[in-house]
Amino acid sequence: MTATTARRLAWILLAVGLLLAGGTLFLVSLNAPVARAFDDYQPIEITLAITFSLVGALVASRRPANRMGWLFLAAGIDSGILGLTRQYYTRSITAGPLPLAVWAAWLQNWILFLLFPTGLALFLFLLFPNGHLPSRRWRILAWLAGGMSLVLAVLIILDPATIQPRDDLRGVANPTGVAAFHGFTSGAAGAPLFLLGLSLLVASVVAVGIRLRRARGEERQQLKWFAYAGLTTVVSVVGVVLASLVFPNLPGAVFDIPTMLGFGIAIPVACGVAIFKYGLYEVDIVISKTVVVGVLAAFITAIYVGVVVGVGALIGSKSNVALSILATAIVAVAFQPARDRARRFADRVVYGKRATPYEVLSEFSERMGGTYGVEDILPRMARVMAEGTGARRAEVWLAVGSSMRLGGSWPSPTAASAEDAGPTEIPRPHGDGELPEFRDATLATAVRHDGELLGALVLEKPPADPLTPAEQKLVQDLASQAGLVLRNARLTAELVARLQELQASRQRVVAAGDQERRRIERNIHDGAQQQLVAMALKLRLANALAERDLERARGMMAELETDMTRALDDLRDLARGIYPPLLADQGLVAAIKSQARKAPLDVTVEASDVDRYSQDAEAAVYFCVLEALQNVAKYSGATQARVRLHGSPDHLEFEVGDDGLGFDPATARRGAGTTNMHDRLSALGGDLDISSAPGRGTTVVGRVPVGAERATARSEPLLGSA
Repeated sequence: MTATTARRLAWILLAVGLLLAGGTLFLVSLNAPVARAFDDYQPIEITLAITFSLVGALVASRRPANRMGWLFLAAGIDSGILGLTRQYYTRSITAGPLPLAVWAAWLQNWILFLLFPTGLALFLFLLFPNGHLPSRRWRILAWLAGGMSLVLAVLIILDPATIQPRDDLRGVANPTGVAAFHGFTSGAAGAPLFLLGLSLLVASVVAVGIRLRRARGEERQQLKWFAYAGLTTVVSVVGVVLASLVFPNLPGAVFDIPTMLGFGIAIPVACGVAIFKYGLYEVDIVISKTVVVGVLAAFITAIYVGVVVGVGALIGSKSNVALSILATAIVAVAFQPARDRARRFADRVVYGKRATPYEVLSEFSERMGGTYGVEDILPRMARVMAEGTGARRAEVWLAVGSSMRLGGSWPSPTAASAEDAGPTEIPRPHGDGELPEFRDATLATAVRHDGELLGALVLEKPPADPLTPAEQKLVQDLASQAGLVLRNARLTAELVARLQELQASRQRVVAAGDQERRRIERNIHDGAQQQLVAMALKLRLANALAERDLERARGMMAELETDMTRALDDLRDLARGIYPPLLADQGLVAAIKSQARKAPLDVTVEASDVDRYSQDAEAAVYFCVLEALQNVAKYSGATQARVRLHGSPDHLEFEVGDDGLGFDPATARRGAGTTNMHDRLSALGGDLDISSAPGRGTTVVGRVPVGAERATARSEPLLGSA
């Protein structure tokens, strides 16, 4: 069946159901003078015909694949036929014979069994909400229910017993009755059929409970709506039955109205809401309010019955005005405490041991307005989220730089569980605003402020307690309020990280200085010092030989000249390792161009507005450029590189780029060379930025502050520069 055909058929069946309900109403108005009870007005049949037909047409026209729509339409038409035929027969008896009145009585006599107890009503429980059975094993129950409905209808059709649509009106003989089938549906013979039908109906209700226990997400909320409407109806009917025990003279309308409102309005409306998912997630609030009202109603009824009826029976005056006033006073005094207890009871029924969403948001607001430190607010936020959702693990993550860092968790990890707690820092994806994958997370919600990703709220729930839409909305509400808190926390975390990095950088600088001093000491000790000692010994020996062997003394003096030249070269090489003479004499551009010519690849050097600067600034840029060129030659696979130098009144900047393979900065570890460059620049208050992508080369940009003063050219040459 195409969608257009299904839509047309649904609206046609709706028109049939409404026409049947309208015909019944018309006949009810004609038969009103002979009505003796509320049930004679067919309120239940008319209501079912209208509501079930409307809901069924809406579902079937928009979602024809869902059998629930067609089931509702069939139930509405069945109810309309039942009410119309009964009123038609009543009109025929009270106002004169009408054509086919006997067959109208005959039709209403058996069509009821297609609706209840094992007919359409049973399939309503079995197929809700998606129109399918809970599993293939329930097919047996469906076949039994359908078969029993047909068997009951056939037995009623063939039963020769008199048809009696109304007890106060004369009956009519069954035109299709067969003597052999007399008594099959009544008395002892009908008891097994009644028990079987009741068992099948109970089994269908059990199917709803099983489906609810297994359901997850939206289906669970749909079943909550259905269960809410059904239980409210059942409780109302049971309450009326119990009230009849106290007040035996209650009119029949008291029984019919809850049935009409429950089965005729509440259940079809709840099913329509659930199927169309309109307001689906507010069912917890509706249930909570209903429980509160129900508890208060029961409390007021109990007070009134206990005081007016109970005490009145003891004193022999059930209509005593003083007792009514006393009951009213007790209710007025105890109403507020009773309402508070009813609300707590409703919250426990709906949310269990966890806090309500309102309590969670209220407590979170109190935490924000309190005097808790930033290092304390994040674990408290995780605890509030865990208590509100029943999660077994809740975490608050901060977006710091290119990674996500764990800011707080609940429960707090102990020393024994720290190894299994997972990482405390994970890299962020490149996409703007995207969250990484969190370990075993049931839900991860981003926290944003002014469109900027600041962190994430992550929770994990046990498989036996899946996340409900209401809990998901609660986490989203928390995330919308937590933006400012996480921004402050992130600023603090970044400051702490910068301080830690600065401290580590200072330690590395000190360690590098100590190591360099030890290297220089070793080089001097093993090189120039040994040469000078040897030269001193030779000088003493030559001085001693000068009087005895002049030629030999002259030869030794020549050796001393050679040794002195070699020692001077060693000292020059050592001095160049400390501070290049060319950098001191001619400046940064000349020194870098000199090194570029020695590089194993093609290097171009460009400079603009580069003057002379302090020795520290020039040395930092010089050695950073050399380090970057060495990395290009070793790791990039590039064929050419470029060096750009730019000076300004405030900063000295450099840029080293290549056409190499590139890499992913988010996953690559910082090497020793990059760390050295970072430390050199950080020590002077500068910064370093590395941008790269696979296949797009790498660019290293660094800058150091130089201030308004610029150093003049060096006038004191270092050792070996003359």
